[in-house]
Amino acid sequence: MAASHRTWRDTLDRKPGCRIPRYANFTPDLQRRLLEHTGCRNSAELARFFDMDVPAGVAIPPPPDYTPPDYRAYYAGLDLPEDAVIGPDGTCRVPAGYYHFTGFVHPLRQAQSVDDILAYPLRDHIGWPTEGLRERVEALHAEGRFVAGSVGHTYETSWQIRGYEEFLTDLMLRPEMAEALLERITCRNIITARATAEAGVDYLRLGDDVANQRTLMFPPELWRRLFKPRLARIIAAGRQINPRLNVWYHSDGNITDIVPDLIEIGVTILNPVQPECMDPREIHRRHGERLALDGAIGTQTVMPFQSAADVRATVRTMIRDLGREGGLILSPTHVLEPEVPLANVEAFFDACREYGNGR
Repeated sequence: MAASHRTWRDTLDRKPGCRIPRYANFTPDLQRRLLEHTGCRNSAELARFFDMDVPAGVAIPPPPDYTPPDYRAYYAGLDLPEDAVIGPDGTCRVPAGYYHFTGFVHPLRQAQSVDDILAYPLRDHIGWPTEGLRERVEALHAEGRFVAGSVGHTYETSWQIRGYEEFLTDLMLRPEMAEALLERITCRNIITARATAEAGVDYLRLGDDVANQRTLMFPPELWRRLFKPRLARIIAAGRQINPRLNVWYHSDGNITDIVPDLIEIGVTILNPVQPECMDPREIHRRHGERLALDGAIGTQTVMPFQSAADVRATVRTMIRDLGREGGLILSPTHVLEPEVPLANVEAFFDACREYGNGR
């Protein structure tokens, strides 16, 4: 991974014929089998084995004396399983009995007013220590890593705290409640974007799953009114520190309608560009000079259900159609599930090495 920083930089600078960055993430069962198959001992060795270009991430750490809020009162009277886990924002995850998936129990599921939203003890990152962040980034750069400021989600964090149906209902019928929660999370993300930009990261990493297979989860006009300005403020906070800062944005599904909006507010890398949902070639044709594509290898089709030869052919085609002039990072469009054959994982990285290592 020693060349990862240069590799990412070359592709984002649209250097013709450059090595194309590549990486993948695995569910625990698949990673276990890959480790056994390759003889690697851990994920770092596996990344070296497959010659991945794995970026690193940094975020603001909590203060040494930080005491997390006690969210148990929000679950009073519920019979939660013993292995339920309450996360740092108070959202409770319960095992779903299928692979790595979990269910959610939402702490603000019964909120009735803006006051309930404002009273919720959400981490705000105000006053959190940034000393040492720059040294951490410099150490990762010395290792050859491309480094992200890990900003996180806005919409997803909101519905996970409030409840999915409840938050979508708020957007339509009680927008003051939805905006109160969105605004609190936006302000926190602005602090993170600014602090990590000051530390010298190469890009901001953020995003939200705002689409399904066919279209956005809500009307584009609503996204432009409630989400786009807040996303723009987060990006602007980092760009005030470093005007050339790259911005990586993730959303599953078909977000074709808002790609021009994302470019307008500063997004430079789009992930995962699911080929089952949107056409990577069309996105590249229309926006390739301003938008790098990260992903494009389908995890709903080619990786689990086609042959190793099909995987190789897909990688070769994507490089030919999208990556000749830089601006392409190859990765499966989601974490690889247990049904993905080991041979297909090997075929993906073999094809990346054969066709994507530059001239």
